[in-house]
Order: sequence, then structure tokens, then C-alpha cells
Amino acid sequence: MKPELGEDSNFSLKLHLNQAKSCRILENFIVSARKYRPATFDTVVGQSHITTTLKNAIKSNHLAQAFLFCGPRGVGKTTCARILAKTINCQNLRPDGEACNQCDSCRSFNGGNSLNISELDAASNNSVEDIRSLIDQVRYPPQFGTRKVYIIDEVHMLSTQAFNAFLKTLEEPPSYAIFILATTEKHKILPTILSRCQIFDFNRIQVKDIASHLANIARKEEIGAEEEALRLIALKADGALRDALSMFDLMVTFSADRNLTYKLVIGNLHILDYDYYFRIAEALMAEQTAQVMLIFDEIIRQGFDGHNFIIGLNKHLRDLLMCKDKATVQLLEVSNEVQQRYLGQAMAAPVSFLLSALHLGHQCDVHFKMSKDQRLHVEIALIKMANLPAAINLVQLDEGLKKKLMAAA
Repeated sequence: MKPELGEDSNFSLKLHLNQAKSCRILENFIVSARKYRPATFDTVVGQSHITTTLKNAIKSNHLAQAFLFCGPRGVGKTTCARILAKTINCQNLRPDGEACNQCDSCRSFNGGNSLNISELDAASNNSVEDIRSLIDQVRYPPQFGTRKVYIIDEVHMLSTQAFNAFLKTLEEPPSYAIFILATTEKHKILPTILSRCQIFDFNRIQVKDIASHLANIARKEEIGAEEEALRLIALKADGALRDALSMFDLMVTFSADRNLTYKLVIGNLHILDYDYYFRIAEALMAEQTAQVMLIFDEIIRQGFDGHNFIIGLNKHLRDLLMCKDKATVQLLEVSNEVQQRYLGQAMAAPVSFLLSALHLGHQCDVHFKMSKDQRLHVEIALIKMANLPAAINLVQLDEGLKKKLMAAA
């Protein structure tokens, strides 16, 4: 007969089971940047000009011996380098130039144990000895397959001596060797290295592409997400998909019900709501200086930086100016609902006011860091903006009187 467990024992057992369950969840969790890392050229986000060129080069067998992938962080340089390395060694290449992901070479690469692909992080391996060790490896032909691919990440971190030691091998590598260099700072690389590489410039990824990618992930993970919330994450990422995925994971963690709303993202990413800029622009056009000062004070009291505010106001004024022409409305990176709000406010904003306010805002931005009293610096710019309608009317009145006098004479 089994002894009965007391209440304390039951509680301890439940606690142990819950802890074990939590540990399993933590062990199984993989950040989105790794879990949804592109495995083929077609799944790379926002770099079609590069992936199309690489696929055509593979299909026509016109591969350079050295590639240099340049661009901002988080836009897919290392990812494309790995996909290119895998595709070059694929034994059953698809007609569209993509790797099959089923042959021995692809499986070994996906498992992280391919002998034909080597990666070197130049940020921590930047000495002459590290490059000489790499050059020694290049001398040995592949034991399996036809190509050996060497990926050197953050290549701009190599010392001048390491670059010089690498020059000869990069210029005349063995027929089976291909080098793929990746960097965020192309200007730091020696011209002699640049001249030996086929250079690909990666673009910042557009907001709509990042937002669409996040929406696909949200659907796969069964996470509720408002369109404007994902667009806001994409805007904050500033063209870097990896940053957007990190912020997306963070927002999901903050959300208890796995539902990303606009308010949740605004609050946790510490971003000023569109509403503040609409309110302050309306008060500026109405010459309500006191109301402008109160709104700005509210923004400061919430912990927002005056410099970031003026940058955001300049962007708001620029977007209003874009709404003045149907051809430039598409340049707004906002949802349809917010776009309609911009169009409505743009109708009430004279072009002369927007241009003058943008000039004042730009001057405030340029001289902000040099100011001793930065809050007063922003307030003076706002007071000038609030008095622009009166100044513009005065100038127009003066010009009208001059025309009348000239006509009378």
C-alpha cells in the first residue's frame, strides 16, 4: 500500500513539474533571427538585386574567385554568403539556381559539419598568423565535392599586415577555392583587396518588406499582431531585419496574451505616438504658442529626448509636404489609416508654412548638441514655427501693397 502524500509534498511535486516544463520551453526556444534565417536565395528579404545575380552566376557557371558583400548590419550579408557557399557545393542543383537541400553536401552544411565550407570571424582572428593558417588550409583540395568556400566575416577588422599576407592568395587562388568576404565598413578595406573582388552592395531593407516578413512569422507562431504595430517595429529597425526580429521577440515576451498591439509597441519601444505630431502641427498652424509649449512639456515629462522629438517633427513636416502631390504620397511609410490622416492635415497646411517650418526644424537639429540649454533651444524653434503663419501673411500683404503701388504709378 502506497503512503499518501501530504499537502506539502503535493505542492513540491507540482512546483517541480512546473519548473521542469518551464526548463523544456526555455531549452526549445530559438530566437526568430536564427529560427527563420533564410536557407535559400528566394527566402532572402529585400535583396533581390543580389540574389538574382548570384543565381544567374551559378547557373551559367560564371563565378568569381572572390566576392565582397558590403552593407549595413542585419541586412543579410553573412546569410547570403552561407547560402552561396551551400549552393555552389550542391550536388543536385535545381533549374532555378537554388540548392536542393537534400543531397549529402546540403545536409552536411545544414547540420553544421561541412568540410568544404570554412568561416573565419576577422573581428577576433585578425592577425597575420590567422591568415597564414587560412592560406595553409587553402592548399589542400576538397576531399568531397568540387569547391572549398572560405567566408571571412567583418573582414575590415584584419590588420594591414594580414591584408598584405592575404593579397597573393586572393589574386591567384587554386581553381577549387572561392572567398566570400563580408563587411559593414567597405571604406576601411585596402584598395588592393577591393580590386581583386566582385563587389555586391546590400541595401537597407524597406519598411514594407520587414513588416511583411514579421507578419509571416507572426502567422506561423500563432501570434496576434496589428499591422501598425509591425510597421512601427520595422521603422524602428532602420532597415536592419535582424534588429527587427530581436524587437519582435522582445515585444512577444512583453505581451502576456501573445498579441502585439500598437499601444504595446509604442510603450515598450519608447516611441512618440503619431498623435503628438499631429496635435503639435495643428497647434503650430493655428498659431497657438501656449498649446505648443504645453504639448512639448508633456512629451519631455514622459521622458522623451528633445533631439529625437525635433527629428520626428521634421519627418512629420516632410511627410505632410509629400502629401501635397499624389505622385509622392507613396513615399510615406505608414498604414493606410494614418496616411488618410496625413492627407487631411496636409490640405490645411500651406506649402510656404511647411517649407519654412522644415528650415527652422533643420537648423534646430543641426545646432542642438552645441546648445547650453537644449530645451530652450527647441522651444525657441517651436515659437518661431508658431509665428510663421503671421509672418507669411505679413510678407504676402507687403508684396500685395507693393504691386498696387507699382500699378498706381
